[in-house]
Amino acid sequence: MLKTILCEILEIEYPIIQGGMAWISRAELVYAVEKAGAFGFLTSAIFSPEELRKEIRRLKEMGGRNFGVNIYLLHPSVEEQIKVCIEEKVKAISTGAGTPGKYLKELKENGIKVFPVVSSVSLAKRLEKQGATCIIAEGMESGGHIGDVTTFCLLPQVVDAVSIPVIAAGGIADGRGLVAALSLGAVGVQMGTRFIASVEAPVHMSYKQEIINAMERDTVVTGASTGHPVRVIKNKLAMEFLKKEKEGAKPEELETLGMGALKKAVEGDVEWGSLMAGQISGLIRDIKPVKNIIEDIIKEAEETIEKLKGLKK
Repeated sequence: MLKTILCEILEIEYPIIQGGMAWISRAELVYAVEKAGAFGFLTSAIFSPEELRKEIRRLKEMGGRNFGVNIYLLHPSVEEQIKVCIEEKVKAISTGAGTPGKYLKELKENGIKVFPVVSSVSLAKRLEKQGATCIIAEGMESGGHIGDVTTFCLLPQVVDAVSIPVIAAGGIADGRGLVAALSLGAVGVQMGTRFIASVEAPVHMSYKQEIINAMERDTVVTGASTGHPVRVIKNKLAMEFLKKEKEGAKPEELETLGMGALKKAVEGDVEWGSLMAGQISGLIRDIKPVKNIIEDIIKEAEETIEKLKGLKK
């Protein structure tokens, strides 16, 4: 069976993490991931502190015990949300949109493992010194907010730069991707887009179908001119966004255009919603239960490893 140190750290069966996605990583999806032997992160981005507490408790009522919360560090109530996570005794926290440095000491003192998402070697090194449990190295292939270095260039550099475990994210949706990440020194993978195209993801079928229909060049990066690039599947909103950027639109105008757009997509508006998805969409061709997604990835990974053994002369 495919086991890594990540399985020991999070007490999971498989070295797979479901990333925190606003409007998508709700209790239903996270619980399905836990039941399947992997580890899921609830979103915090759409919740007030008390709403986050309710969602955590809803997950616990379903039977959830081993899960985390993804903290969006630009949230206006981030400190209160972290307090909720401590009070509710969540297992782990992943972070995005900034550095969790000032919260690390308190989180670790309360037994919470911290998994910051990084897009640079320098940030990974700083967070290791500050006490992060693991690093999630996320490349620009991923959906949603991205950096500017590809996963398989960023990953080995982060692995070489830090001594704590590193998880690969961005451009991974099958067993071959898992093996490739492990071969570059990762202890596991984080996936987002693959889990959107699951039965349990609380997302309109139209959004899921757009991922299924997408080819390798059907995502674009919007918002680069604002300093906050976002990868989405091409649609009317994305093309209008790019047009306005080319025309030199002000950041406020672009912000207004994109306001509430991910929620629209989740509710089924595939033309004017923000269809956040990674380049790996071109590899995803079905919508199936989370359990089957994870089992198929592990089976393919084990088969791939056996094939690679045959290369040794």
